[in-house]
Amino acid sequence: MITLVLLPGMDGTGLLFADFISALGPEFNTRVATYPADPPLGYDELEVVARSFLPRDEPFILLAESFSGPIAISIAASKPTGLVGLILCCSFARNPRAVLAGVGSFLGPALAKLLPMAILEKYLLGRPASVRTRSALRQALAAVSFNTLRARAKVVAIVDVTPKLGALEIPVLYLRATHDLLVTRAACDLILEKAPDARVAELKGPHLLLQAAPIAAAAVIRDFARSTIEISNHS
Repeated sequence: MITLVLLPGMDGTGLLFADFISALGPEFNTRVATYPADPPLGYDELEVVARSFLPRDEPFILLAESFSGPIAISIAASKPTGLVGLILCCSFARNPRAVLAGVGSFLGPALAKLLPMAILEKYLLGRPASVRTRSALRQALAAVSFNTLRARAKVVAIVDVTPKLGALEIPVLYLRATHDLLVTRAACDLILEKAPDARVAELKGPHLLLQAAPIAAAAVIRDFARSTIEISNHS
């Protein structure tokens, strides 16, 4: 049984993975990384935290949701022992909204404490979203301070791990949501262009794809894991 290490989105709590883990079934061991709510940490510090959740003596696949993409890319580029595949879900190697100029264009998630939940739900979950999923989103955001969310939005604005994509020597799967209002198609295209062994799977859904379409996402990930393990066994 292979281990799937899950790196969370901007909230950093891991709380939003519950339905997705359930949809995965018994085929995986899952480890959910969590980031400290306070004090605010940058990408380098959060990468150290993420590495503490990696298995030491078993094969694993790294799955990064949204905000955690740069962390996962950096880890994968360093070729840790046991890593056989990388999955990037609605994620990016550099600021996905750079074309809109600056930090202010990406402050939507960071203003989660100020914006009405109805607006956040529209951009993150689309409509309609289940009561259970909306409740999980509210719980995750409530667990993180405004200052931490704002700090994470600021590091998104300046991150760029594009050069590390060329160092990836494992299969890479990009999960793209067809109705993602936060991360543009260009973010996916960049990864496909720069990562030697990357492919994309498009699924109908919003930015929080694993939460809105857990069953469909789990099916694609199971197929990727099986093919990745087969490749690893023959290498």
